[in-house]
Parts: sequence; C-alpha cells; structure tokens
Amino acid sequence: MITASYIRENYIRRLPSAFCPGCGDGQIVNAIARAIDHMNVPRKDIAAVSGIGCSAWIPSPYLRVDSLHTTHGRAIAFAVGLKVANPKLKVLVVSGDGDCTGIGGNHLIHAARNNIDITVIMANNGVYATTGGQVAPTTEHSMKTVTTPYGNPSFPLNVTDVVAAAGASYVARWTTWHLPQLIKSIEKAMTKKGFSFIEVLSQCPTYEGRMIGMDHIEMMHMFRENFKTTESGHFKIGELVDIEKPELTAELEKIIEKVRE
Repeated sequence: MITASYIRENYIRRLPSAFCPGCGDGQIVNAIARAIDHMNVPRKDIAAVSGIGCSAWIPSPYLRVDSLHTTHGRAIAFAVGLKVANPKLKVLVVSGDGDCTGIGGNHLIHAARNNIDITVIMANNGVYATTGGQVAPTTEHSMKTVTTPYGNPSFPLNVTDVVAAAGASYVARWTTWHLPQLIKSIEKAMTKKGFSFIEVLSQCPTYEGRMIGMDHIEMMHMFRENFKTTESGHFKIGELVDIEKPELTAELEKIIEKVRE
C-alpha cells in the first residue's frame, strides 16, 4: 500500500506548500506523484515544465523531478523544445487555465496539432488566481470576478473540445473529487505515444469560492453532483479522446534518416 509518508519522502521536494487552505493544487500534486510511482519510471527520465500561476508551483518547487519554471504562457513551447532535443524524456507540463489558454493558447493548439509526445495537465479553477481572481478564458458566463463585478459577459472556452479538434492523441477531463480516476488517467497519458491533455477542474476557495459563496468542501460537492461520465458537453468528465496517430519526434527522425541516405 502506498502511504502518504512514502509519497512525501520519494516524490515531494518540500512541505508545507504555499497553496491556500483548501486549494485543489495539493490534490493534483498527490495525483501526479502516485501516477509516476505506478509507472515505475526513474525520476531522472521525467522532466516537468511550468509557466506562471498557482499551479505552476506543482512541479517547481514541490515535485521531486527535474523541472523548468518558465515564462508566462510559454511552458508548452519550452516543453516542445525539450522533447525534440531529447525524445527519450517523458515531458510533463503543469499549467493553469489562464496560463494554458490565455497567453499560451496558441502553443496548446499547435502542440496538439503536431501530436508531439508530451503530457499537459491543466488545472482549471476558472480565474487568474495568483494575481487576485481576474476573469479568465475559462470563467463561466455571468460569473462575478474582481474584474467582472456585474458578471462575465463572455462565454468559457471548452478547452477539451479545442484540443481534441486540434488533433491530440489523448484528451480527458476530471475534477479533484475524482482522484482515483485522475491518477489512472495521468498514468495512461504519460505512457501514451503522442500529445495527451488532461483538464482538472480544481477548486479555488480563496477567489472563485468567495465570489460564488462556496468553501472548498462545497465546491468539491458541486463537482461530485454536476460532473459525470454519463453527462454530455460542458459537464462531461472521463476519457474523451484515445486514438493512435503518428507522433512528431518520430516523424522528424524519419526525415533525418532519409536525409542521411
């Protein structure tokens, strides 16, 4: 049986964390660590990349693997370069919804289109939490934030639909309530050949919760009641795409071999 102390000693660089009380990011750290343990891959063969935001702290400083803590919105761009330079590495990106779909949205689409063999885990709390709870591309319509005090006039981006349409090999959506399923999904994504993407709906009681009048427990109950594998559209969770297709670094290697001939 894998215990909390085993996970802490083998996969966590330091504690306590700087996450707010009740934040879902700690649960995501736990899920990633357990998935890596199940994979039985040496930590030296894994590299984690993050940008800017609360969830960027998951790999750096907390996860005990080699990590790159990069600029805002550019984590996927750095990860693509890392994977092309060393295709043997398992490259993991952990990003927030603002970092991944706002300034970094273009990198996300093209990494999926190219089907490069990296895994992106996007923690979605619906706001820019690190900077105080501003409206993000994933904020629900009519939801109040510090920059939309009368309600968000825009509509949220369905990120899993976008990534699936761009051509990813594996796409899934879970919440922090569904931790066992999330652990298995991370393990599958990191062993899948091609671009894999997991959206994790995660509670932010400090900013999102305050605006909608819920604490972290109530937010997790909301995940449990509203997000189902049997639902459709916005409230559907589960594995949404799982296909086989050519991967970018393998295609590059074919070209290199052809040129050498």
